[in-house]
Amino acid sequence: MTSATPKHSRRPSRRPMKNMLARMLFALLPVTAAVTAVLTVACSSIDCPVQNAVYTVYNIYGSDGTPITLGDTLTVTTTCSDGNDSVLLNQLVNASTFNLPISYSSPEDTLIFYVKGEDWEVSDSVLIAKDNYPHFESVDCNISFFHNIKSVRWTRNIIDSIAVNNQLVNYDLSKEHFHIYFRTRR
Repeated sequence: MTSATPKHSRRPSRRPMKNMLARMLFALLPVTAAVTAVLTVACSSIDCPVQNAVYTVYNIYGSDGTPITLGDTLTVTTTCSDGNDSVLLNQLVNASTFNLPISYSSPEDTLIFYVKGEDWEVSDSVLIAKDNYPHFESVDCNISFFHNIKSVRWTRNIIDSIAVNNQLVNYDLSKEHFHIYFRTRR
């Protein structure tokens, strides 16, 4: 008698293999998500400056060259390219230093300094000639303009003199660009 071979051989079950694969994928899911998040953030990180405005730094001195604190009220205005006046600094009091923006479209900025005391007000014009050049950080960032100060002229009502201390104007606010010497009142 010959033994009969079963017609249908029993196949090994794939269920344990599927369960093991599902457990491995489930275990790797947090790692995959973390790696994807890190790569996404790393690829989309843009190193644009947070503050990309370019300012000039003014330090205040008396006419004898000693640093002073200006006790009077200082207001600085300019005329924009559209013909409107713009207040750059509004009624600053008790200052020994201040920052002013600088234009990027004009080769010369005209600033009007108003100094006001208790019963008097005097104004001076300051003209700053400069070269403007574009500064490029990344295609994802707005273009900025840096400047090279060529010269400065002023009227002499209350401003005795202005010295250019650092002619390169960029994002660095730690450098003094101008030393402005005010006439001391007697």
